[in-house]
Amino acid sequence: MPARSKAQQKAAGAALSARRGEMPKSKLKGASKEMAESMTEKQLEDFARGSTKGKPDHVD
Repeated sequence: MPARSKAQQKAAGAALSARRGEMPKSKLKGASKEMAESMTEKQLEDFARGSTKGKPDHVD
């Protein structure tokens, strides 16, 4: 399931980076912190993948 907005995609990318050890988990906040704790690496990849073209900045 791909992200529905640019903000979701960015948060998933940050969570994936922390999950892989490329950045410390302590730097995560908000949605990215919750995503890192509750989603698998595969789910995060699916959310972070794809183009941001045509996506809204935020979803209500």
